Amino acid sequence: MLRKIIHIDEDKCIGCGLCVDACHEGAIAMVDGKARLMRDDYCDGLGDCLPACPTDAISFVEREAAPYDEAAVAAHLAARNGGATACSVPAAAEHRSGCPGSAARTLIDDAPKPAPSPAHQGGCPGSRSRSLNGAPAPAAPVPAARTAAPAATGATDALSAVAAALPNRLAQWPCQIKLVPVQAPYYQGRGLLIAADCTAFACASFHERFMSGNVTIIGCPKLDEGSYTDKLAAIIAANDITSVTVARMEVPCCGGLERAAAEACAQSGKDIPFEVVTFAVNGDVIG
Repeated sequence: MLRKIIHIDEDKCIGCGLCVDACHEGAIAMVDGKARLMRDDYCDGLGDCLPACPTDAISFVEREAAPYDEAAVAAHLAARNGGATACSVPAAAEHRSGCPGSAARTLIDDAPKPAPSPAHQGGCPGSRSRSLNGAPAPAAPVPAARTAAPAATGATDALSAVAAALPNRLAQWPCQIKLVPVQAPYYQGRGLLIAADCTAFACASFHERFMSGNVTIIGCPKLDEGSYTDKLAAIIAANDITSVTVARMEVPCCGGLERAAAEACAQSGKDIPFEVVTFAVNGDVIG
């Protein structure tokens, strides 16, 4: 298939090995003192290795390549980390392969604390399972009779008050990067917020703090096919956009969204304010 994949210029490579450490899929190895892409199907095309290279020896190319194979990566990492296989990993073990941003994590303050589990041993680190402080766990559901009484008026009023105090700040529909038009009236005179899918779920005040006054478009470079760069560049070039803000998670997968937005701004030829806001998985702004 024709897809985006990394290319390593051996003439520029100085053999530092930083890209090997940065590649969460184990796709890069040192061969005769130079970094080399060992198998196409180990490369997810997100390019976490690019910023690690001090000589810019790594770039993206689009060529015929085997599709990314997460199962092959998992087997490769298991073998590299001591021969463990999917069958030999305990059910309670931490996420050990794949994209770190997809790891299951509990955001509940009073959930039972599990026994310590093995450390993350490979794959994309953002998907590592971890427990976070958040809303208390709801009480165990009690089967309700068909004639169950409605919720207390006070509770309903309280929820209505919260909803009224936190209005929806989405300025348009659709909001997916792949679906929004290149040109539309709602872009004019507004800032453009390019947000990773997970950000609004991690940050409780996301609508009010970041979406208000902006056109919000969302995407996930790990799940969406292809690059966002050309589409974003066309949107920025064709409309009176006052600023561009990227809202991303701390996980490496989101680096692709930030790079696409930065490249799009440069490609558009416009000199407008550009900002990146990075969220930890517990919703804190960390950058």
